[in-house]
Amino acid sequence: MPESSLSSDTLKALIEAIFYVSPEPVTLDMLAKALKGEERDRIKGLVFELMNDYAWPQHGIQIRPVAGGWQFSSKPEHHEVLRGFVKSLKPPVRLTKPSLEVLAVIAYRQPITVPEINDIRGVDCGGVIHTLLERKLIVTAGRKNVVGRPILYRTSRDFLVHFGLRDLGELPSLREFEEMARQALGSELLPPDEFPSGAQMAEGSASSEEGHPAASGEAESEVTDEPGPSLDGHAAAEASTAPMESDEPPAAPAEVEDGPAPGRASGG
Repeated sequence: MPESSLSSDTLKALIEAIFYVSPEPVTLDMLAKALKGEERDRIKGLVFELMNDYAWPQHGIQIRPVAGGWQFSSKPEHHEVLRGFVKSLKPPVRLTKPSLEVLAVIAYRQPITVPEINDIRGVDCGGVIHTLLERKLIVTAGRKNVVGRPILYRTSRDFLVHFGLRDLGELPSLREFEEMARQALGSELLPPDEFPSGAQMAEGSASSEEGHPAASGEAESEVTDEPGPSLDGHAAAEASTAPMESDEPPAAPAEVEDGPAPGRASGG
């Protein structure tokens, strides 16, 4: 087998990242398949190194053998604090297909009014707007200076947090936004032909096709001084609260380069 082009540090980092993103235990077969061309013995040795690294008491998580594979978990001695923290978190936001479509329209055409959203989608979106406001994914942004002075809407800070965006300048393409919504918000899977088309979203705004919010200079607006909804710093919080007991501790690596591995923290 040809020698791997990946350094041990790089390969070890990849294994660590795979453990982090996987919702289920990762087996050696799964690692070998993901890390094509890498020898299984080398992968297994680096897994053991990672286990030793996370066994030190300054780490709050560990890598445990579970069901023939390995998985990140919190350490038993921290469970009491973690249970209290997890209970304090807000429940995950889940959106229906109409809600997701309206949110996409607002994200790429903001600030925008309900009549403008209705024109794009072809249906009355008043109820969906109310839902998005309740879930703090959008906020009001003043009133448009036209007849009737309709309320303008824009996305909130919670929207940025849920989608992992630094600011609106990082908005991706519409297709990428759809995939992000599926992952971040647990929305229904949308058939490709049912998501708002680029033509609909880009109407009157050439910048939307490039994944950036449309320019808002079409009409003057009066922006309110009220800030968007406050956010409890819970974005992407992950904690495991299941018991971490194991019949036998994971095997230590055959060789340890940087000194002896510490003893594993007791769950008692």
